[in-house]
Amino acid sequence: MKKVLIVDDHSDIRRLISITLGNKFEVLEAGDGDSGLNIIRKMQPDVVVLDVMMPGNLNGMEVLDAIKTDPGLKHIHVIMVTARGQVADYDDGMRRGADAYFIKPFSPLQITALINKILTE
Repeated sequence: MKKVLIVDDHSDIRRLISITLGNKFEVLEAGDGDSGLNIIRKMQPDVVVLDVMMPGNLNGMEVLDAIKTDPGLKHIHVIMVTARGQVADYDDGMRRGADAYFIKPFSPLQITALINKILTE
């Protein structure tokens, strides 16, 4: 079963995305960048839905950098979800290797559709 990791400090957002994904994937969750990166290294999810602004030592952009610069992880698809909606923020995320960038509030159905597309290609 394909794995999707949702990394967001808001449990309601994690729950919303998880519910929208249904039982089609194994859904993992983390509330901060540090624990998210640990899960990524251990579980090797197929897709990571990653918030940018989170508490702890690592924000979402730093987690994205860690994924995309590690030869063993760079194949993982990363979908950024954030309240940071400036063009410069979007460009920064995409330049660092994000597969998509959603601005909060977002449609969980759009994220689910993208995950389905990525994992069935």
